[in-house]
Amino acid sequence: MSARQVPSNLLGSSLGENGFIGTFDSDLSKKEISEFIVKALETIDFSGKKVTLVIPDGTRSCPLPLILPIFYEAISPTAKSLSALIALGTHAPMSLEAIDKFLAGENQSTIQKYPKMKVFNHEWWEPSTFAHLGVITAEEISEISLGEITSEVPISINRLITESDLVIIIGPVFPHEVVGFSGGAKYLFPGVSGQEMIDSSHWLGAIISSAEIIGTLGITPVREMINLAASKIEVPLLALCLVVETGSSTVSSLSFGSPHTAWEYASAVSAKKHIRFLDKPMKRVVSIIPSRYQDIWTAAKGMYKVEPIIQDGGEVILFAPHIDEFSITHKELEDIGYHCREYFSSQMEKFEGVSKTLMAHSSHLRGAGSFSPAKGEQCRITVTLSTGISKNRTESMNLKYLDPSSFFLSDYENDSETLINENAGEILYRLK
Repeated sequence: MSARQVPSNLLGSSLGENGFIGTFDSDLSKKEISEFIVKALETIDFSGKKVTLVIPDGTRSCPLPLILPIFYEAISPTAKSLSALIALGTHAPMSLEAIDKFLAGENQSTIQKYPKMKVFNHEWWEPSTFAHLGVITAEEISEISLGEITSEVPISINRLITESDLVIIIGPVFPHEVVGFSGGAKYLFPGVSGQEMIDSSHWLGAIISSAEIIGTLGITPVREMINLAASKIEVPLLALCLVVETGSSTVSSLSFGSPHTAWEYASAVSAKKHIRFLDKPMKRVVSIIPSRYQDIWTAAKGMYKVEPIIQDGGEVILFAPHIDEFSITHKELEDIGYHCREYFSSQMEKFEGVSKTLMAHSSHLRGAGSFSPAKGEQCRITVTLSTGISKNRTESMNLKYLDPSSFFLSDYENDSETLINENAGEILYRLK
């Protein structure tokens, strides 16, 4: 099964006369950013409306302290209510301290900076917080997945979305291991959706494989599934899609409009900004994991984004001494370990009742490989953790262990067959 491609030149996409600003090598000023957003919002009547902003969590590079005040000043004076809903997916909820820093900036609080705005973590673990929108039928999902998924998929979403008069998505776009490029309606599904959509979309991405779908422009099967689910939402939807410099507050481009159209422009820009091409495969990649990732569940992006450039028999080292958990929210991951996709797909009866999201994450981190009862599991590359997780726990998960106290970056810096991947997780590497 292959991801569906469309022409990559989307920069002429019809966002309207003032629907976008900037390109992959721009460095937009605060004035340019403010003027663009103010102009985009000035034609919208917020009077008496319940407005919800869907925003990323702290695992994404996004200058919200710069962006949110502009929305707040435009919306809060006349709106009936203003809420910010953090699209966690199934990530750990953000603490009050983390929310203050991510939304308001250093030494400020959200209450002080946005006194009329309520901020909510998406409580994906709480069934009462969801509204049900119907289903993706068995026939529809079978067609989207080319027969790989044949059971209907219930569609549910945080009820704050359905109880709003207007929803505006605000978030960055990067190459993504499940959908091709993140952003747009992905902040709804799986960002604030129910478990069934999360399981089905992630497993569909795993079937295609991370190495194939990641960085694919256009309507991949998973994006098609997301768009179909989003079409069930009757509340008006808008999106501000950002392309940002990873790990910084530098904004290269902004696009505003319907979620899909704004995302089209941003993904085309991201493809030029966030994908780097190498002439030859690497024997080894050392991914230095930044602090925005607090467990392997999120830090695995340091593997996803470099798998395409690793030669057969090569190695990815994730260096993250600050991480001491595989998953803060999914402890059951340690019941299955990390394995290639065929390990799961060829013996699904063994994993009946196991979340497909867990299996998808597991196979994405472990990478390509094969499995048969006769030969067992054979993975294409070695995945090594140099973290605060013990040797026994690491090896029990089918991963290699490297003591972080024995890790010295200088051992790898002058090796022509090793790539040092600084601030890993958002830049995709591919072969020319």
